[in-house]
Amino acid sequence: MDVSFLGGPRPQRGVGVVAPFDFALDRELWRWVPDEVSLHLTRTPFVPVEVSLDLARLVSEHETLQEAVRALSAVAPEVVSYACTSGSFVGGVAGERAMCAAMTQAGEVPSLTTSGALLEALREIGARRIAVVTPYTRSVTDSLEEYLGEAGMTVTGRAYLGLTRHIWKVPYRDVVDMARQAVVGATDALFISCTNLPTYDVIPQLEAELRMPVLSANQVTMWAALRAIGAQAVGPYQALLDPLARSGPAGMSVPPMGGPLPVTDQVVGSVLGAVEAVESVVEEPEAALAGAAPPGSDGDPADGLDPGFGSGVGEGPYLDDSGGPSPV
Repeated sequence: MDVSFLGGPRPQRGVGVVAPFDFALDRELWRWVPDEVSLHLTRTPFVPVEVSLDLARLVSEHETLQEAVRALSAVAPEVVSYACTSGSFVGGVAGERAMCAAMTQAGEVPSLTTSGALLEALREIGARRIAVVTPYTRSVTDSLEEYLGEAGMTVTGRAYLGLTRHIWKVPYRDVVDMARQAVVGATDALFISCTNLPTYDVIPQLEAELRMPVLSANQVTMWAALRAIGAQAVGPYQALLDPLARSGPAGMSVPPMGGPLPVTDQVVGSVLGAVEAVESVVEEPEAALAGAAPPGSDGDPADGLDPGFGSGVGEGPYLDDSGGPSPV
């Protein structure tokens, strides 16, 4: 059959992505990308170090990032994004800016990072009081809080898992549990850190339940990269991306004196849509999600917290950087 009349594939715009060597969520990144844009991914070289501040520094060295960007230059992306949260906040605000400058110089193309995209997203939604959820150890979570503080943000509450590897296996239910514990007091938004932590389907559920915008590492990375080239990220019922969601459950606030929330067609429609968006996640068996192996299944403390340590969310007890219990 002669298909020459089709004229070839549709023109594609390119977004370059530099990811850490252990990044496992390529498919999740694509879910935020419209059809006319292609992602071009490359990874940093493998280093035999578990997730920690040391690893964050190693995968974000300027020479490493510049080599990755040069490799991407072969396919001429319009923007390059460094998709690593800890690697881009470990050096503080000045360190993040220096990374962008190094990547831009290497590829002669605009560059951004996940942590820089986070600050841009927080400004976009007008949030300054932030609840934080991470899969990290305590020291890495502390570093994120310091980065946000340096940028003028206040961390109002946090929860973390203390993991040093296999982060992509964490199931949605653990993310939801941490979010519920982290959001305390007056909070403008929730941030779920780590580009290796699955979040796409859980964002609408949490926004409907918590009545605030929920940002995640992969979400803000794709939002900022696409915005830089004049494109729009795809994310129904996500307040950062969807005006309806921002004016619906994520935009609602509790009336004075604890009165009932106003019920409007717009609010009802937004909530129902958010529920439908995550209904399959709630109903399908765990095997359909990126579920982690039961703690202790192979005797490796990095795969899950020892049952003796408690739930592993909220403010302790946790695994510290060495894999043992950490005092609170």
